[in-house]
Amino acid sequence: MSYRKFKADYIFDGKEFLDKHYVLVTQKNGIVENIIDEKKAGDDIEILEGILSPGFINCHCHLELSHLKNVVERGTGLVDFLIKVVSNRKGIKEEIEAAIVNADNEMYENGIVGVGDICNSTDTIFQKRKSKIEYRNFIEVLGFNEQSKERFQNYINVYNAYCDAGFEKNTSIVPHAPYTVSNSMFNLINNFSAGKIVSIHNQETLAEDELYRRKAGEFLKLYQFLNINIDFFKPCNKSSLQSYLSLLDKAKQILLIHNTFTTQEDIDFSVEQSKKKNQNIFWCLCVNANLYIENKLPPVELLQKNNCNIVIGTDSYSSNDSLNILDEIKTIQQYFPSIELKDLLTWATFNGAKALNMENSFGIFEKGKKPGVNLISNIVNGNLSDTSTIKRIL
Repeated sequence: MSYRKFKADYIFDGKEFLDKHYVLVTQKNGIVENIIDEKKAGDDIEILEGILSPGFINCHCHLELSHLKNVVERGTGLVDFLIKVVSNRKGIKEEIEAAIVNADNEMYENGIVGVGDICNSTDTIFQKRKSKIEYRNFIEVLGFNEQSKERFQNYINVYNAYCDAGFEKNTSIVPHAPYTVSNSMFNLINNFSAGKIVSIHNQETLAEDELYRRKAGEFLKLYQFLNINIDFFKPCNKSSLQSYLSLLDKAKQILLIHNTFTTQEDIDFSVEQSKKKNQNIFWCLCVNANLYIENKLPPVELLQKNNCNIVIGTDSYSSNDSLNILDEIKTIQQYFPSIELKDLLTWATFNGAKALNMENSFGIFEKGKKPGVNLISNIVNGNLSDTSTIKRIL
């Protein structure tokens, strides 16, 4: 059997940086064989400049919105952003499909091996069936009214289409956000979610907590635009997370997406539910999208201080300039310089693989796994620089 051997300035194995004298050995197809001392590695070692890392995991993306690149201007705030996405998401089929193909290829070239993808339709099935990326498909439910059962059946139909296409083990039905899913719809989703992974957009704007605490704020404008009657909704004087999280108690694990306005009390509440329900909760950062939409950032240091399971996503081209996890890492490093690169890369690799239940293959350089091999170049004093780039090696 023939092998490839890689030595770089640094090897990050998914959890730790290794001593510089180590060599990564893989089979030609990318399956990891070993990490050994260079003195035992023999000849034909490929010498590289930069950091070798496992492939990246993008825990939150909307591939089907890729045709909306540069359509929604920056800084609208979340409610106006949502209105513009709803108004513009329908397009010419050929243009939508071409944008999906290009976005999938871009993520692959940017060293992404696994994606948690939000699906409102079957538009992305054709590309996912031939993609080199592994996808977890989250069929996203919207239904903020009391007429839930008939609407939920529409999402069951989308779910069945993904299952028929061969994605049964990789597909879940999930809520979009607390402000677009009623309690009755939460119950339908929860009953469908036993043992599965669920994602939900969480506390992306202050208006979300305003709605749940006082039935006030910007979302009232959204319901008026969508012609939704919310007379049934009763505020409970609690944050949104503390209001809905117990309604998702059957899922194996939960990905909380964005978390821009999450507080210590919300984290404490989530920890209690996690223990009580034996659930894994992951906190997904999509910092470039947060800056794009509301020019706000999540409390990254607070999440880290509480030992939260942090992962990284790109969100969609409707709210980002690239689908590149390295760009997300650079932004986090820019605004939170105290966070070590080791932690950022762990979030992007090992933690992401665990969050999407891909750890059997991805996330770490470990014998028998095929996690992909990335090279991060233009490293300065062991850290990223503005000019750092990502290149897929395997």
